[in-house]
Amino acid sequence: MTTTSVTPVDLSATALHINPGGGIHAAGRRTAPTDPGAWHIATFHVKTDADVHGDHWEMHPEADEAVCCLSGGFRIYFRPTEADDTEDMVRVSAGTAGIVPRGRWHRIELDEPSTLMSVTRRHGTRLEKRSELG
Repeated sequence: MTTTSVTPVDLSATALHINPGGGIHAAGRRTAPTDPGAWHIATFHVKTDADVHGDHWEMHPEADEAVCCLSGGFRIYFRPTEADDTEDMVRVSAGTAGIVPRGRWHRIELDEPSTLMSVTRRHGTRLEKRSELG
């Protein structure tokens, strides 16, 4: 019998990168991985809005993003697409996920300390400081 050595990966310290060819490797957390086309899976235990950069809008140009709530609860806000519109909001509770469409600016605010999991292609991700006007 052949056995394969498998080492557990600490998801609180690293992210998983799934390459287009099907390979998966653990790597340090980065805003944008150096391997374009790779899917990025990361978990975060967050306590405050600062932990989820709640004062910034974020956008992923290459793929939708699944923002999963493993524990706690949070809200995903979507930047208005029209100048006179208000932000749309989706409430995400433990065991559920919000899907952010590709290219849609969004931000997160916590209802309580939470554990989140993000799944997206992070290459090209952009952040913009949020102003009080949007």
